[in-house]
Amino acid sequence: MFRGTHRHNLDSKGRMNVPARFRDWLNAHCDGQIVVTIDVQSRPGEHCLVAYPLPTWEKVEAKVAELPSNNPKARQFQRMFVGQSEEMRLDSQARILLSPNLRRFAELDKELVVVGQINKFEIWDAQCWDRYQENSLSDSEGFASLGDLVL
Repeated sequence: MFRGTHRHNLDSKGRMNVPARFRDWLNAHCDGQIVVTIDVQSRPGEHCLVAYPLPTWEKVEAKVAELPSNNPKARQFQRMFVGQSEEMRLDSQARILLSPNLRRFAELDKELVVVGQINKFEIWDAQCWDRYQENSLSDSEGFASLGDLVL
């Protein structure tokens, strides 16, 4: 579904173009409807947004709804992950409008990087992505913890 790294610019109104391969899939499978939310698993300085095709989001949301409401961490997760989510549709020029709230969380400036993650994609500020990528590559020994993953 979604793979590769694509650089795009954010326009003055907060809109970004969705990569051509991504938009073709989105238009064919979910009429261009997506849900964008914050990446609640990111560390400081590594904030990004996560965009799900609507059908995928609905499955994720159902799992989140099953979390125990009496667990404070589960409620905190729900508030952040679902509470910050925004449903949107690609416009006629295959753009999405990222709200000021989402842009602020991910520290999005002008240059963006869109990173495919198979069933979803991430939206990063380009400088933040470049730092993250550099740090990740210098710590590639940590990938050994993935066990028996054979590629």
